[in-house]
Amino acid sequence: MRTGRLEAFSDGVIAILITIMVLELKVPLSAPKFGDLEPLLPIFLSYVMSFVYLGIYWNNHHHLFQVVDRVNGRILWANLHLLFWLSLIPFATGWMGENSFAPATVALYGVNLLLSGLAYSLLQIAILRAPGGNRILADAIGRDFKGKTSLILYSAAVALSFLSRTAACAVYVLVALIWLIPDPRIERALATHVQDDRDKTD
Repeated sequence: MRTGRLEAFSDGVIAILITIMVLELKVPLSAPKFGDLEPLLPIFLSYVMSFVYLGIYWNNHHHLFQVVDRVNGRILWANLHLLFWLSLIPFATGWMGENSFAPATVALYGVNLLLSGLAYSLLQIAILRAPGGNRILADAIGRDFKGKTSLILYSAAVALSFLSRTAACAVYVLVALIWLIPDPRIERALATHVQDDRDKTD
Protein backbone atom coordinates (compact mmCIF):
# COMPACT_ATOMS: atom_id res chain seq x y z
CA MET A 1 0.00 0.00 0.00
CA ARG A 2 1.16 3.50 -0.78
CA THR A 3 1.62 6.04 2.02
CA GLY A 4 -0.72 8.73 0.64
CA ARG A 5 -3.85 7.82 2.61
CA LEU A 6 -1.92 7.34 5.86
CA GLU A 7 -0.24 10.73 5.52
CA ALA A 8 -3.46 12.51 4.57
CA PHE A 9 -5.36 10.96 7.48
CA SER A 10 -2.58 11.85 9.93
CA ASP A 11 -2.44 15.43 8.65
CA GLY A 12 -6.21 15.76 9.08
CA VAL A 13 -6.18 14.38 12.63
CA ILE A 14 -3.41 16.73 13.75
CA ALA A 15 -5.18 19.72 12.17
CA ILE A 16 -8.38 18.82 14.04
CA LEU A 17 -6.49 18.48 17.34
CA ILE A 18 -5.05 21.98 16.96
CA THR A 19 -8.54 23.32 16.21
CA ILE A 20 -9.98 21.61 19.30
CA MET A 21 -7.28 23.13 21.50
CA VAL A 22 -7.81 26.70 20.34
CA LEU A 23 -11.52 26.39 21.15
CA GLU A 24 -10.52 26.20 24.84
CA LEU A 25 -9.60 29.90 24.62
CA LYS A 26 -13.02 31.27 25.54
CA VAL A 27 -13.73 34.92 24.71
CA PRO A 28 -14.38 36.94 27.93
CA LEU A 29 -17.98 38.14 28.16
CA SER A 30 -17.26 41.14 30.38
CA ALA A 31 -16.29 44.62 29.23
CA PRO A 32 -13.46 44.57 26.64
CA LYS A 33 -10.39 45.34 28.74
CA PHE A 34 -6.93 43.77 28.57
CA GLY A 35 -7.22 42.84 32.22
CA ASP A 36 -10.05 40.47 31.35
CA LEU A 37 -7.53 38.33 29.44
CA GLU A 38 -5.35 37.64 32.48
CA PRO A 39 -7.27 34.53 33.63
CA LEU A 40 -6.69 33.07 30.15
CA LEU A 41 -2.91 33.28 30.44
CA PRO A 42 -2.34 29.72 31.79
CA ILE A 43 -4.68 28.33 29.13
CA PHE A 44 -2.89 30.30 26.42
CA LEU A 45 0.57 29.18 27.59
CA SER A 46 -0.48 25.52 27.67
CA TYR A 47 -2.00 25.95 24.19
CA VAL A 48 1.23 27.43 22.82
CA MET A 49 3.32 24.56 24.19
CA SER A 50 0.94 21.93 22.83
CA PHE A 51 0.67 23.70 19.47
CA VAL A 52 4.46 23.55 19.19
CA TYR A 53 4.51 19.87 20.13
CA LEU A 54 1.82 18.95 17.60
CA GLY A 55 3.71 20.97 15.01
CA ILE A 56 6.88 19.06 15.82
CA TYR A 57 5.10 15.71 15.44
CA TRP A 58 3.52 16.79 12.15
CA ASN A 59 6.88 18.00 10.83
CA ASN A 60 8.82 14.90 11.85
CA HIS A 61 6.03 12.59 10.67
CA HIS A 62 6.29 14.23 7.26
CA HIS A 63 10.07 13.78 7.20
CA LEU A 64 9.74 10.16 8.35
CA PHE A 65 7.44 9.18 5.50
CA GLN A 66 9.72 10.79 2.93
CA VAL A 67 11.75 7.58 3.14
CA VAL A 68 8.79 5.17 3.20
CA ASP A 69 7.42 3.92 -0.11
CA ARG A 70 4.85 1.44 1.13
CA VAL A 71 3.04 0.62 4.37
CA ASN A 72 1.66 -2.61 5.79
CA GLY A 73 -0.88 -3.41 8.50
CA ARG A 74 1.68 -3.15 11.30
CA ILE A 75 2.72 0.35 10.21
CA LEU A 76 -0.92 1.43 9.92
CA TRP A 77 -1.66 0.27 13.47
CA ALA A 78 1.55 1.81 14.80
CA ASN A 79 0.53 5.11 13.19
CA LEU A 80 -2.95 4.87 14.74
CA HIS A 81 -1.32 4.17 18.10
CA LEU A 82 0.65 7.40 17.75
CA LEU A 83 -2.48 9.34 16.77
CA PHE A 84 -4.31 7.93 19.80
CA TRP A 85 -1.84 9.46 22.25
CA LEU A 86 -1.67 12.69 20.26
CA SER A 87 -5.47 12.89 20.35
CA LEU A 88 -5.30 13.10 24.16
CA ILE A 89 -3.07 16.18 24.09
CA PRO A 90 -6.05 18.61 23.93
CA PHE A 91 -7.48 17.03 27.10
CA ALA A 92 -4.16 17.15 28.97
CA THR A 93 -3.59 20.69 27.71
CA GLY A 94 -7.03 21.89 28.80
CA TRP A 95 -6.76 20.29 32.24
CA MET A 96 -3.35 21.82 32.82
CA GLY A 97 -4.34 25.27 31.59
CA GLU A 98 -7.67 25.41 33.43
CA ASN A 99 -5.93 24.47 36.70
CA SER A 100 -3.01 26.90 36.35
CA PHE A 101 -0.36 24.19 35.94
CA ALA A 102 -1.19 22.30 39.16
CA PRO A 103 1.37 19.50 39.85
CA ALA A 104 -0.95 16.61 38.98
CA THR A 105 -1.93 18.22 35.68
CA VAL A 106 1.70 18.90 34.75
CA ALA A 107 2.52 15.26 35.54
CA LEU A 108 -0.34 13.97 33.38
CA TYR A 109 0.77 16.24 30.55
CA GLY A 110 4.23 14.72 30.81
CA VAL A 111 2.83 11.18 30.76
CA ASN A 112 0.94 12.10 27.58
CA LEU A 113 4.15 13.42 25.99
CA LEU A 114 6.07 10.34 27.14
CA LEU A 115 3.57 7.91 25.62
CA SER A 116 3.39 9.97 22.41
CA GLY A 117 7.17 9.85 22.13
CA LEU A 118 7.18 6.11 22.79
CA ALA A 119 4.49 5.60 20.15
CA TYR A 120 6.58 7.54 17.61
CA SER A 121 9.56 5.27 18.38
CA LEU A 122 7.36 2.19 17.88
CA LEU A 123 6.22 3.59 14.53
CA GLN A 124 9.85 3.89 13.46
CA ILE A 125 10.49 0.30 14.59
CA ALA A 126 7.46 -0.93 12.60
CA ILE A 127 8.85 0.77 9.50
CA LEU A 128 12.30 -0.71 10.05
CA ARG A 129 10.84 -4.21 10.50
CA ALA A 130 8.65 -4.07 7.40
CA PRO A 131 9.55 -6.59 4.67
CA GLY A 132 12.75 -5.43 3.03
CA GLY A 133 13.55 -3.12 5.92
CA ASN A 134 14.36 0.52 5.40
CA ARG A 135 18.07 1.14 5.01
CA ILE A 136 17.72 4.92 4.73
CA LEU A 137 15.78 5.23 7.98
CA ALA A 138 18.13 2.82 9.74
CA ASP A 139 21.12 4.92 8.70
CA ALA A 140 19.34 8.13 9.66
CA ILE A 141 18.30 7.30 13.21
CA GLY A 142 21.22 5.04 14.12
CA ARG A 143 20.76 4.22 17.81
CA ASP A 144 18.17 7.02 18.07
CA PHE A 145 20.00 8.82 20.87
CA LYS A 146 17.79 11.87 20.42
CA GLY A 147 14.56 9.89 20.78
CA LYS A 148 15.74 7.88 23.77
CA THR A 149 17.04 11.01 25.52
CA SER A 150 13.65 12.66 25.05
CA LEU A 151 11.87 9.72 26.72
CA ILE A 152 14.26 9.88 29.67
CA LEU A 153 13.69 13.63 30.03
CA TYR A 154 9.91 13.19 29.91
CA SER A 155 10.08 10.55 32.64
CA ALA A 156 12.26 12.79 34.80
CA ALA A 157 9.89 15.72 34.30
CA VAL A 158 6.86 13.65 35.37
CA ALA A 159 8.59 12.81 38.67
CA LEU A 160 9.77 16.39 39.00
CA SER A 161 6.24 17.76 38.57
CA PHE A 162 5.39 17.15 42.23
CA LEU A 163 8.56 18.90 43.43
CA SER A 164 8.69 21.85 41.03
CA ARG A 165 6.13 22.30 38.29
CA THR A 166 8.22 25.15 36.88
CA ALA A 167 11.23 22.86 36.49
CA ALA A 168 9.06 20.15 34.94
CA CYS A 169 7.63 22.58 32.39
CA ALA A 170 11.17 23.80 31.68
CA VAL A 171 12.10 20.22 30.77
CA TYR A 172 9.10 19.99 28.42
CA VAL A 173 10.22 23.21 26.77
CA LEU A 174 13.80 21.88 26.53
CA VAL A 175 12.67 18.73 24.73
CA ALA A 176 10.55 20.82 22.38
CA LEU A 177 13.58 22.98 21.58
CA ILE A 178 15.62 19.84 20.86
CA TRP A 179 13.06 18.80 18.24
CA LEU A 180 11.94 22.26 17.07
CA ILE A 181 14.33 22.33 14.13
CA PRO A 182 13.26 19.56 11.73
CA ASP A 183 15.46 16.53 12.24
CA PRO A 184 18.05 16.70 9.43
CA ARG A 185 19.17 13.08 9.82
CA ILE A 186 16.61 11.65 7.42
CA GLU A 187 17.26 14.30 4.76
CA ARG A 188 21.02 13.73 5.04
CA ALA A 189 20.62 9.95 4.80
CA LEU A 190 18.24 10.31 1.86
CA ALA A 191 20.65 12.62 0.04
CA THR A 192 23.54 10.23 0.71
CA HIS A 193 21.65 7.22 -0.67
CA VAL A 194 20.51 9.17 -3.74
CA GLN A 195 24.12 10.15 -4.42
CA ASP A 196 25.28 6.55 -3.91
CA ASP A 197 22.69 5.32 -6.40
CA ARG A 198 23.84 7.93 -8.91
CA ASP A 199 27.47 6.88 -8.43
CA LYS A 200 26.55 3.25 -9.09
CA THR A 201 24.79 4.10 -12.34
CA ASP A 202 27.63 6.31 -13.64
